Amino acid sequence: MTTQNTPAVRLGGVTKDFGRVHAVRGIDLEIEPGEMVAFLGPNGAGKTTTIDMILGLSRPTTGDVEVLGMQPRQAIARGLVAAVMQTGGLLKDLTVRETVQYTASLFADTKPVDEVLESAGITGIADRRVAKCSGGEQQRLRFAMALLSDPALLLLDEPTTGMDVEGRRSFWSAIREDAQQGRSVLFATHYLEEADQYADRIILISNGLVVADGTGSEIKALATGRVVRATLRDADTDTLAAIGGVDTVEVRGEQIYVHAKDSDAVARYLLNETGARDLEIVARGLEDAFLSLTGRTDTDAETGNSQTDDPTTNHETEGALR
Repeated sequence: MTTQNTPAVRLGGVTKDFGRVHAVRGIDLEIEPGEMVAFLGPNGAGKTTTIDMILGLSRPTTGDVEVLGMQPRQAIARGLVAAVMQTGGLLKDLTVRETVQYTASLFADTKPVDEVLESAGITGIADRRVAKCSGGEQQRLRFAMALLSDPALLLLDEPTTGMDVEGRRSFWSAIREDAQQGRSVLFATHYLEEADQYADRIILISNGLVVADGTGSEIKALATGRVVRATLRDADTDTLAAIGGVDTVEVRGEQIYVHAKDSDAVARYLLNETGARDLEIVARGLEDAFLSLTGRTDTDAETGNSQTDDPTTNHETEGALR
């Protein structure tokens, strides 16, 4: 792994057009060595297009992309960049160990096979055929393959898809341990709680632009207001909606949820003018910030992040890094 003090990733004034479609409209950002960065955005935001440019799979229309102080393809050719994608790159008839050994044979210099198997937590299934591995185990195998070249930058696309809760927790523990040793990690996920819990920094992209960049707490603070929750039968939603600073009022059975900039005014009304009980005031979360900053609806958010966000066909990214 490189010890360079230069940024792991630097994008300056980057745009990307596909004919009349402006997928990326001007992105400036730097990712430092050892940072764990979550890359979030709705369908069509420009995430995949941006990651493709970082991986050297496409060139920007304007602007500059640097990876570890060099052109992306140069960094990849030196084994300094690896990616863990959702699908592809596995031969189902090989065992887990054979897969890692075969991948190692494609590099001039790699970490020991047993070491990467242990780092990925799959030593116990080393002799299992890939076809017999669960989706989560296959993701761990891809992680092991990515670690072989000891990359300075690791890109993860929905890395915990198919994993159970315990598997996700142990996977992120391994990733965090890697990052503490100086490896930079950039990951896209539709699990917003993963971004909130594990990322040092969250970059939120919408319509080809960075709309927020900061820690989870800083991003959540951008979603102004709080949520007042209470138990109240037959709530007068019109009166609640008329209170100054109220954004929305939701009724779910006997539960009411009032999103408001002035939560104290809502609480006073509920406590003094109604029979509300079990009242609770909570800060708005990352999901609220995501919806607010990207202008999405709750229905849109249920589908999470898209795997594609430009009019071109998805690239077999893993194969391009071999």
